[in-house]
Amino acid sequence: MDQFLLILVSGLASGAVYGLMGLGLVIIYRATDVVNFALASLATVGLYAALALYDRGLPLLLAAVAAIVTTAAVGLVARETVIRPLAQGELLSALVMTMGVSLIAESVISTIWDDQPRLFPSLVQGSVSLGGSAIPTQSLLTIAVAAVAMALVAYLFGRTTIGTAMRAVAESADTAQILGLGSQRIARIAWALGLALAALGAFLYAPRAGLVPTVLSAPLFRAFAGIFLGGLTSMYGAVIGGLTVGVLDNLAASYVSAGYRDTFVFSFTILVLLFRPQGLFGVRTFQRV
Repeated sequence: MDQFLLILVSGLASGAVYGLMGLGLVIIYRATDVVNFALASLATVGLYAALALYDRGLPLLLAAVAAIVTTAAVGLVARETVIRPLAQGELLSALVMTMGVSLIAESVISTIWDDQPRLFPSLVQGSVSLGGSAIPTQSLLTIAVAAVAMALVAYLFGRTTIGTAMRAVAESADTAQILGLGSQRIARIAWALGLALAALGAFLYAPRAGLVPTVLSAPLFRAFAGIFLGGLTSMYGAVIGGLTVGVLDNLAASYVSAGYRDTFVFSFTILVLLFRPQGLFGVRTFQRV
């Protein structure tokens, strides 16, 4: 039982990271119809920038802010100078462009900071005794911070003007224009918000995983599993899907085999999609032909 509690908390902490990244992906997709494969690499740029500033004496909390701002800023520059101009409104081209930006970001990281693994500092140390288990404080912090961030996003979309505008754009860009809402301005805000959430998740994940240019590749694919499980257009689905993937991933690694953890998670996701192609919380859409 003690071991199970430790596995569960660790799974929720991992799932919180996947949930934040998945939430970022869904917010960007709803506003722009683009699946942003560059999200992980851009967040990694933010991590390296934060570590460089921390090594020069910047407090870790401010370094976290720097990671979020850097990720959002670099991502917006990439969108406005590479993805939008070259994609020219073609969604498939935009998706390919995000893959290209991802490769470029990883190459830039390797050129500036090299490929050597680095330790990433944590805001907290030690563990907390819970139910007879020593629960890492970093895991509890990850869950708590992610929960607050998700609650703020829910408030933003449910209670604020900008959230209403983003929901309007998600429903119909033409409707948003009629209401006087600039769809491109809203898209930029959604892009920045999605990247900021990914950067926050990355900052919480890095102390446990260390830092290499591809550190967020596995979390990104698990975040994708989470949003497909929860529903590609559902923000709540992205969160619940991410948490589910995190718990299943840790249970599989502990009770089956670490080598089959991804196989177990994606097999479960595919099984769900066979019965609910729209995901657990997605809405099935029909196209008239």
